Amino acid sequence: MSTITPFTLDIPQAQLDDLNLRLDLARWPEKEVVDDWSQGTPLAVLQDLVGYWRHQYDWRRCEARLNALGQFKTAIQGLDIHFLHVRSPRADAVPLLITHGWPGSVIEFMGVIDRLTNPPEGDLAFHVVAPSLPGFGFSAKPTEPGWGVPKIAFCWIELMQRLGYSRWVAQGGDWGSAVTAAIGIIRPEGCLGIHVNMPIARPLPEDLENPAPDEVRALQALQHYQDWDAGYSKQQSTRPQSLGYGLVDSPVGLAGWILEKMWAWTDNAGSPFDALSRDQIIDNLMLYWLPGTGASSARLYWESFNSFAPVEIALPVAVSAYPKEILPAPRKWVERNVTNLVHWGDMDKGGHFAAWEQPEAFVRELRTAFAKML
Repeated sequence: MSTITPFTLDIPQAQLDDLNLRLDLARWPEKEVVDDWSQGTPLAVLQDLVGYWRHQYDWRRCEARLNALGQFKTAIQGLDIHFLHVRSPRADAVPLLITHGWPGSVIEFMGVIDRLTNPPEGDLAFHVVAPSLPGFGFSAKPTEPGWGVPKIAFCWIELMQRLGYSRWVAQGGDWGSAVTAAIGIIRPEGCLGIHVNMPIARPLPEDLENPAPDEVRALQALQHYQDWDAGYSKQQSTRPQSLGYGLVDSPVGLAGWILEKMWAWTDNAGSPFDALSRDQIIDNLMLYWLPGTGASSARLYWESFNSFAPVEIALPVAVSAYPKEILPAPRKWVERNVTNLVHWGDMDKGGHFAAWEQPEAFVRELRTAFAKML
């Protein structure tokens, strides 16, 4: 049960042909009645992306990149877990467990893996372990309830032990932040500390009486999320199966559902393509489309959406706060629960997908933060 086996992607051409046919036969709704994103992904924007997907996008490029990095699978608690494992040539490299979220995947880390594993002489180097969450990407889909954040955290700890790493660090954003925080709560032997780019904290009533400027900004962002941006989470945390039929059957439906978050959650000037390229966005979509994870990934919300709640962590913690984070948490709120905050980085730009949007700044933050824990 502890066997680790290499995994090579080789998607049958028939699957790609089926995708192309579905894109060709898409049944489109009428145009939205506004001239912005306030009703969701605009028709013209999605049609442009789908046209590129159908006629110019090259999946084999992405497939070759993933295969070249090094993909593996191992069964943990009866579930096959897919992960990237990229070792640094440096003997002093620190093992780093890095976890994605929704609607992301290991594609988020394509721009940081080389920087982390092959840094300039004198900079901290890492061995990178990037698992796909259960029900995401090419990890297996849970067939019974219980696969929430705590169970995933214990699986990740077992994965690092199975790889032979006795001293390691962990990082995450979005669901990766929740899983990484859970690892911080567990305090497994060998984990030296954690870094998150979406710290989990909430205001207390007294914070509302005379908030500081950073608290005002955070409160406004939290209110905007609640009023205009949280519908996806309510649906996925209550009725993921109902939504899943459309996401697994229609590539256009999947793209419309996820592209809107790439607009709403990145630091951009009005278009998601200001922050991420079409290839980056479609690479990520393919890790939902090809394995058909629209329903299984949404079920993590049903299992664990209440995991996004403040918890006390005594392990060393580092935070990078990006200005366009969807659920910002000022340092004052975070320090109530994080008793050993060793680094806080206020970033100039970037949004929810920190590694994806700002790879150079993200890597600098990780080196700075984890150097303080070694």
